[in-house]
This record gives sequence, C-alpha cells and structure tokens, in this order.
Amino acid sequence: MSASTSQRLPSRGSPSTDLSDDYGYVGGDQVLAAWLQGLAPDPDLTVSRWADRHRRLTSVASAEPGAWRTDRTPYLRSIMDDLSPSSAVERVVFMKGAQLGGTEAGLNWLGYVIHHAPGPLLLVQPTVEGAKRVSKQRVDALIEASPDLAARVRDPRSRDSGNTVLMKEFPGGVLILTGANSAVGLRSMPVRYLFLDEVDGYPGDADGEGDPVALAIQRAATFLNRKILMVSTPTLKGFSRIEAAYLESDRRVFAVPCDGCGQHQQIVWRDIRWTSGRLEEAAWHCPTCGTRHPEHRKPALLAAGAWQATASGDGRTAGYHLSSLYSPWVSWAEIAAEHAAAKEDPVRLKVWVNTKLAETWEERDGERLDADGLMLRREDWGTAVPAEVAVVTCGIDVQDDRLELEIVGWGRDEESWSLDTMVLWGIRPAAGSGTTSMRCSPGGCRTRRCPRTSPSTPPASTPAATTLWRPTPSAGARSDAASGRSRAWRVPDRSGHVGQAGPTRARLTCSPSVSMQPRRLSMPG
Repeated sequence: MSASTSQRLPSRGSPSTDLSDDYGYVGGDQVLAAWLQGLAPDPDLTVSRWADRHRRLTSVASAEPGAWRTDRTPYLRSIMDDLSPSSAVERVVFMKGAQLGGTEAGLNWLGYVIHHAPGPLLLVQPTVEGAKRVSKQRVDALIEASPDLAARVRDPRSRDSGNTVLMKEFPGGVLILTGANSAVGLRSMPVRYLFLDEVDGYPGDADGEGDPVALAIQRAATFLNRKILMVSTPTLKGFSRIEAAYLESDRRVFAVPCDGCGQHQQIVWRDIRWTSGRLEEAAWHCPTCGTRHPEHRKPALLAAGAWQATASGDGRTAGYHLSSLYSPWVSWAEIAAEHAAAKEDPVRLKVWVNTKLAETWEERDGERLDADGLMLRREDWGTAVPAEVAVVTCGIDVQDDRLELEIVGWGRDEESWSLDTMVLWGIRPAAGSGTTSMRCSPGGCRTRRCPRTSPSTPPASTPAATTLWRPTPSAGARSDAASGRSRAWRVPDRSGHVGQAGPTRARLTCSPSVSMQPRRLSMPG
C-alpha cells in the first residue's frame, strides 16, 4: 500500500465527499479563518457610529422605539466613543442624573462588543435579582431587536444554546450578568470588559470578601486592552463610589454656547430662573451676559455643546458629570416644580438633589462629624478589649437618682462586647439651686460641690454599695447579634447586690475631670 494514498472518510450530508483539503485535515479552512480573525485588529468603528447603524429600541425598554439616534442625546457620543477600542481611555466614569440614557449607552457598548470586538464581558448590577431583570428586559431586547446580534447569540429556547438569563455566549466571547451582593459571581472569571451599573447601590461588602467594585475590577487586571464603565446616580457625600471615582478623573462637564455672548457654559441649577409663581416659564440664563434661553432652545444648545475637562486626572480615566437639566425628556419647568414640592421635606429634597442635579447629598442638620478629627482621637487599647473590636461606644441611661453607663465594643456585622458598666449616684437639687450634684463613693471625693460633709460619713441616701462588683465570665462579656445570645457584665442594684461576687472589683470616685474612657479589663483567655 502506497504511503501517498489519501484516506477518504464519510462526511456529513455527502458520504462520497473527500474531506482532505489543502491543509491536510478536516475543517482546516475554518481553523485558518478563525485564526486570521483572531489576529485581525479591532475594527476602526466607534460605539456611537455602531449604535446609529445597528441599534434598535423596542417599546419594552424605551419610550421612543425605533432606530437609535445619537443626535437625540449628543452628550453620550463622547462617552460611547471612549469605550471604543480606538480610544486610549481605560476607565469611563459617568456620574449622572435620571432620564439621561446612561444605561442605554452602556447597552450600545455591549452590542458593539458582541458584534465587532468580542471578548469576555461582565455586567454587574446591585443585586442578582436586579441582574436578572436587566437581562430579561434590557439585554434580551437589545439582542432580539438587532439582526446582527441575534445571529451571534443563539436562541435561548434551542438546546445547548449557551444563552441563559445570566449568561450569553457568542463567537469569541461571553456576557456574564451578576449582582454586587454575590462574591462568587464577581470572581467567576477574568474579563476584558467590565460594566458596573448603579455602583452607589452596591453593598459595602460582598459576602464578607470586600468591596464589590474592587473585586470586579480585579477580574480585568490581566487584560492590557481592558475597558471599564462605571455608571450611577450619586447618593451620600463621603460615601458615594461614583463621586469618588469621578474626583479621580479629569472631571468633564458639558458646556453649551450662549445665544448672546457665545461663551460655553455649564447648565447649573442656580441659572434656571422664572417669574415668581410661573414655573412654566423656567429657562436657563447665561451666567456671563444674562441671556435667557427658553426650553425650546435646549436641543440646539445640546447639539452645539462639548465636554470640557476641569482637572488633569490620571490620563487613563475619563469622568463625566451630567445633571437632568440636560435631559431631552425632562423640562426645566418640571424640574422646578419638583423642587418646589420637595424643598421643605429633607427626605424628598435628598432624592431631588441625587436624581435631578446628580450631586451627592450632605446632611446639614445638627453637628457635623469631623472625620479627620475623629481619626486623630484613636487609641490603642491593647489587650483591654477583644481583638475583633473596631469601635467603642458609651451608652448612658438617665434615671431620677443615678446615671447608668455601659461601655460597648463593636465589631463586624454589629457583633458587640459589653466591656464595662458604671453607676453614678446623684441627689436631687435643692429648691432654687438649679444644679444637680453627683454623689461619690465612700473612697473619697475631690469635687468641691459634693454634698458630703465628711469623706468618712456618706449621706444616708447614698447606697451602701457604690463599689461595683463584676463577675468575670468564662469567655469574656460578649453579645452575638447573629445568634441572638448575649452575656454582659452584671450591674449592681441600689443595694449593691449582684449575686455571686467575682474577683474583678472597681471603685468609682467623682472628679471634676471625669474621663469616659473605660478601665482596662483583664479578659480571660
């Protein structure tokens, strides 16, 4: 038998077909085509141009079904184009108000990736349930409305389609949807593309494994050509993830040209004015020349507007801040009316500031906490408290004749340890004195206004046992909120009786310089 004899194998559809080709094995041409496709660079096509050509909006997910037009929301063009492979930007941060199309811009990016630049992609919502809703209502509508995308993502009803609620497979890549509350979903696989939607709604900790944003970003660390999109409405000042990310960027604002002076200005709330009692006349006034721009001028202003960077940034992060004052679907009169209805109610005003102005809310009632000053007052308690304690608080119960104090240490998940208790006895003020004095213990007193006449003869109304007896528990005084079980140091009653006395004894003495710092405790091992 000659060595040059070719082997003929039965083929699918035609048993007599010779399956050996120029590459020497079955399917060689398909393998070569796939290999060449992998070597090819990403197409020179921006996300905004792709959306104008291929995106179709459905009545299920949009108030304006039909072909996508970036000209309707021109402020989204730069955001989408920074997500294109041709852009050197690695991370895009969009701090936005409501009704601006931010999520739709992210969906345009998903469609572009599936169609032209395939790779592993992770979309994160605040919760897994939220991810399922987005998949069914937004992602499925995106795929089904575009023939080019539907041809690449198989019908979920077909067998072994690779298309489920939380996973969409397509040639060259896969889309995974998960919630920020699932640490397993956040560390499931490395990804080239990462879409973090509504990041201010994410929990502070994902299943005890840390910040969900940091966990998700680590999934893209191995890809040099990664793209990360963060979108959210801001929430509380000092706690807003999207504001923190925006402040690390070049902080772009959208400026529009004035009809009067021609200068580009940002549309801000203080420049929206109207005649008293006539909210329907709300209009934007140029801060430079005062030219009035009524609502019908908004589309022309947006079309002529441009993004302007207000900071240098890190060179890899593009940050965009946009309020609902730019929305084509919400008028200035409607925003003014909502403000008039909410301005006297702090709860409603907070929502208005977050969703309409795209600004963080800062509590102004009462005394503000100085975070830096608080950090400077930290102390190392050593072995006085369990190692798990991060914060120590003191609660005071005010009674008619005494103050009862409890020092509590707090750890993760509200686990608490009762570290110490104190009882400070007092007397009622004499008529007209206007002051209340605290009785001290039999051990002596250094308070000038103390009602005691002699350290050795306490007043008759003073309880005999102002000396506190605390039993030493076998495993430390501890309260576990998760299990509902608690053990605490015993507090003596007015007679001083605490039942079985333990070895830990402390004597209270009143002083003008009373410190609320608890005594060091010997915590049993």
